[in-house]
Amino acid sequence: MVAFPRGFCAGVRRAVDAVEAALLRFPPPIYCYNEIVHNRQVVDRLTEKGVVFVLDLDEVPRGGVVLFSAHGVTPQLRDDARQRGLTVIDATCPFVAKVHAEVRQFARDAHTIVLIGKRGHEEVVGVAGEAPDHVIVVQDSDEARVVDVPDPSRVAVLMQTTLSQSEAGLVLDVLRERFPTLKTPSTSDICYATTNRQEAVRQLAEEVELVLVLGARNSANTNRLVEVARKSGTRAELLPDLETLTSMDFDGVSRVGVTAGASTPESFLEEVMAALAVQGFDPVSLSPVAEESVTFALPPPLRP
Repeated sequence: MVAFPRGFCAGVRRAVDAVEAALLRFPPPIYCYNEIVHNRQVVDRLTEKGVVFVLDLDEVPRGGVVLFSAHGVTPQLRDDARQRGLTVIDATCPFVAKVHAEVRQFARDAHTIVLIGKRGHEEVVGVAGEAPDHVIVVQDSDEARVVDVPDPSRVAVLMQTTLSQSEAGLVLDVLRERFPTLKTPSTSDICYATTNRQEAVRQLAEEVELVLVLGARNSANTNRLVEVARKSGTRAELLPDLETLTSMDFDGVSRVGVTAGASTPESFLEEVMAALAVQGFDPVSLSPVAEESVTFALPPPLRP
């Protein structure tokens, strides 16, 4: 059985399309700071086309072209790129950019910002970098219970866009109890695509004995899908490549469910479905949990 929606979200699609458009617009090589999205199949394919992925702007020659990934970057990194005379193509997901803007607004209003997210994740690093003196990252309810702020009456909360709604909600409940005047954004920071894919995997987990979640091990939203399926009481495994599938134990499994993280290409799902068919599992699609029609324009340097 196959979940829907699954795979690429609008932000990932925009980022990948941005790289493809940049390859047509600028002479090679072009550079990308960090993985454009957390998926090895996508990164390997773009590398073959001439994209150089770097972890330090010093690796980009002066005057070169650099893309910032869908996860976003700190203002300091943007300044460094300008000082090096780089042509910047910012592929930050608009939903992530929204959280950046919220940090700036709450910081201007002298709030301490509690950012619920995974410490060290690229998105969280970029968001916190907007106002490092104002942002405190908390990862779970235990940290929320002890977080210390200068003024308990001036606290705001923001979230990493790829969190589980239920897990983030538990942390938020603790913060609301501790800080009755807690400020929140007007709309949820958790991306619609994250929520839809988590709901779809819950539905899937009710119908099968095993859920395969296709995606990279360093993909936050993919790992959340595994967690959501397991919390439904169903065995769930992360599948980063076909090699992992060949060593998987299917004893006692008559129904396999498949979904994919928001940065996983449909081509990988097709490969997995073909491999499962060889083992006798028939492809069946579940009814859509939600229809997705969100699209984003390419970054300004790449628009016609």
